[in-house]
Amino acid sequence: MNGFADHGLDQAAFGEKEGFTSNLRTFDAFPKTKSDYTRRSTTGGYATILLLTISAILSFSELLRWHQGRETNLFSVEKGVSHDLQINIDIIIPMRCDDLHVNVQDASGDRILAGDTLTKDRTGWNHWVNRQGLHTLDSGDLARQREEEEDTHPEHVVGEVMKKKKRRKFKKTPKGWWNGDQEACRIYGSLEGNKVQGDFHITARGHGYMEFGEHLDHSALEAFNFTHLISELSFGPHYPSLLNPLDHTLASTNLNFYKFQYYLSIVPTIYTTTPAPAHLNPYRPDPTADRNTIYTNQYAATSQSHQVPERSVPGIFFKFDIEPILLTVRAERDSFLRALVRIVNVVSGILVGGGWCYQLLGWSREIMGGKKREFGNGVLTGRGEKGYEDEDH
Repeated sequence: MNGFADHGLDQAAFGEKEGFTSNLRTFDAFPKTKSDYTRRSTTGGYATILLLTISAILSFSELLRWHQGRETNLFSVEKGVSHDLQINIDIIIPMRCDDLHVNVQDASGDRILAGDTLTKDRTGWNHWVNRQGLHTLDSGDLARQREEEEDTHPEHVVGEVMKKKKRRKFKKTPKGWWNGDQEACRIYGSLEGNKVQGDFHITARGHGYMEFGEHLDHSALEAFNFTHLISELSFGPHYPSLLNPLDHTLASTNLNFYKFQYYLSIVPTIYTTTPAPAHLNPYRPDPTADRNTIYTNQYAATSQSHQVPERSVPGIFFKFDIEPILLTVRAERDSFLRALVRIVNVVSGILVGGGWCYQLLGWSREIMGGKKREFGNGVLTGRGEKGYEDEDH
């Protein structure tokens, strides 16, 4: 047929050989174009560089977001029964320790003589107030707000606590306060109270409750000075590396009979970097159970202070209330495979979309320029190109 057999030729040798490979080409979703039919241009080179640059920037952004992870805040009603609440305080007052009385009374009627539990040390007032980093409540210090914001992120909280877990004790009172400094009293330590609404207050000796003992005479007005520096006030396990709203807060007054009042709303909080912890028990946490979980309490503070008459009780009052909710702050990070899939989607979407835009731009330029695409017919129809005639005519 067609003379192949007469010349000793095999027609099958001029086509693709039949077999599994030739049949597999039928399913090829990526058809190839010969290099003879492609044309490279400078504009296409610039477009390719632009698309690769955008792909690299977005891929790096996606990888950075994966590394940072995300935080989820879960609010739930506090379940179970909790009885105790640890109070950690470190406060300095420019009065004699013998003239101060510390008490805790809660809504259940229990009264704790905190003065017998906490430690009182004589110290110098100027030694504490001349330090840097002090602030007043609602001062609007942006640097202070950023520090407090850092202590709300689980990775930072867990990292700080684990790094300084061996230093959970209060600092020692410095010696040598008597070198021309004003005498002050440092009251610090931790005490256990009932986990109910309560009142923690520091008053002058003989004020506040019907007590036995000498009453601080009002005639010595200079003995009443409730200006104070709150070095630390926290609830729950003692983590001195975490910054609380009233830490390093200075409140001063020139009046002798003055009442400082702080209203605190306490929220039990769990910080965890474990993606899916099996069980979180905020009531009897085992510190060794999960090194990536911290049980603590956050609180919001407001202040209302004013002068009081001599018949009233001057002092420093902390009124706290326990919110019936539990806040779980969890830091999560997706698997690297999922991040890789997102990066592939971003890059492929940019390249495909950029290719379409480049083609549309080329077509629009041709239309705006008034050019038309002309196709040669010569080999297909035997006609010459426009402008040429056959020699026979």
